[in-house]
Amino acid sequence: MTKFMTDILEDYAGQQPNAIATLYDGKAISYHDFYQRVERFATYLQEQDFKKDDVIALYTLNSDLFLIAYLGVQLAGFIVMPINTKLAAPEVDFIFNHSQARGLIFDERLTEVLEDVSYSFQHTIGFQEMKNIIEYDNRARKIVQLEADDTAVVMYTSGTTGKPKGVMLTHQNIVATADIWSSSMNMSSKDKMFICTPLFHCAGLHVFAMPMFYRGGTVVIEEAFSPTKTLAQIVATEATIFFGVPSMYTIILNTPGFKEHSFNHLRLLCYGAAPMPYELVKQVKEAFPNVKVQNLYGQTENSPAATSLLDTDALTKIGSVGKPLAQTEVCVVNSEGKTVPAGEVGEICVRGPQVMKGYLRNPEETARAMRDGWLYSGDLGRFDEEGYLYIVDRKKDMIIRGGENIYPIEIEEVLYQMPEILEAAVVGLPHEVYGEVPKAFVVLKEGKSLDENSILSYCQTRLAKYKVPYEIEFLIELPRNASGKVLKHTLRPKVTTI
Repeated sequence: MTKFMTDILEDYAGQQPNAIATLYDGKAISYHDFYQRVERFATYLQEQDFKKDDVIALYTLNSDLFLIAYLGVQLAGFIVMPINTKLAAPEVDFIFNHSQARGLIFDERLTEVLEDVSYSFQHTIGFQEMKNIIEYDNRARKIVQLEADDTAVVMYTSGTTGKPKGVMLTHQNIVATADIWSSSMNMSSKDKMFICTPLFHCAGLHVFAMPMFYRGGTVVIEEAFSPTKTLAQIVATEATIFFGVPSMYTIILNTPGFKEHSFNHLRLLCYGAAPMPYELVKQVKEAFPNVKVQNLYGQTENSPAATSLLDTDALTKIGSVGKPLAQTEVCVVNSEGKTVPAGEVGEICVRGPQVMKGYLRNPEETARAMRDGWLYSGDLGRFDEEGYLYIVDRKKDMIIRGGENIYPIEIEEVLYQMPEILEAAVVGLPHEVYGEVPKAFVVLKEGKSLDENSILSYCQTRLAKYKVPYEIEFLIELPRNASGKVLKHTLRPKVTTI
């Protein structure tokens, strides 16, 4: 019988009841108490007339309650759907409607966005109510028979068309990913995983939190990254593992007082979500001489788990995302789906127990991405002669700003809503801290006038803050080829690092 994450938690609650499961805001919760709260919340949800395969949205900031809710929904037998709290109200509304979510668990501090959402739920639960629920004495929880292939989580991620797609991950996907990553990072019950990146992201949840629970260690939760506080908390909590996107490491290394800290307990620094330049990897290793570094590569569609570059190769295989993880097959194929030889560029495909079930209510995109058990990632890459994978290009024209994925068409569609704009094209502008930020090229309709501030103000009301263009450039016309396609590559040379 396959064990799910909730089964593993229950085991630890009995085997090591006093061991610390989570540490948040100075409050430690033991495995016994943590599982008890998960079970109480699951029991409550079962009493609310939800049905199997109902989706319950989780719209909260990082906290221990986030993880209790995430696991409680699964233990109750329903599907949990974490929502990106950085999205604007129209984007959140689209996800609620498309997923047909029946329930909502929310942090009251985010009600301002929810007030602008028109979707109505069968049942909503605020964190204040949830805190009371998980303190009640246990009532009889209904034991639900779930299958390994049942959907446990839906995570929305923008597709190559810019339209959000709901990635369906099964119970088996999550457990397999926890097994894979905990082995790759040599996690143990003595580890303390420091998480300050969003838990609504697949990486925070499935690469770090769940693998840490899988090995019976402690998940140290920070609400958000704040260089001064984060550094102090890494030391105070005696964290052993830390994850950050490259921009976070740049900020940390340049934080006043950084060298005054002693990181005696830290053993591993992980990075991913965006390329890490050689000089930055070198600086990190010099600043943390006794700490190993590890690069991680994957997508929400593979839970995410595909390849990893270990510390021994960090400075010799620059630009590589490493070798395939355990239980994982990775190949590079041409347009006909045939494997190409080392050195040749093609589409990266992944196969393994962590690959998604498919896209929610989107059979067309599922058929495009899933073929013969392989996930076609949309990323272009190549293997070298030693079997190390290199990412050559990203999905279409995707921009990665500080670890956040931005698809230009999402911004372009908002720009086209402005009556004064005739054409728009968005490309990535290199940035010293964030890696990339979006830049918009705009062509106005004849006789119309519009300034940069007006465009930015309009975008700020319709897009997540990190998607708002960093700058606007006005053109007389956009460069196009003979078939009328915009030639974005001719726009990019105009972009310089800022």
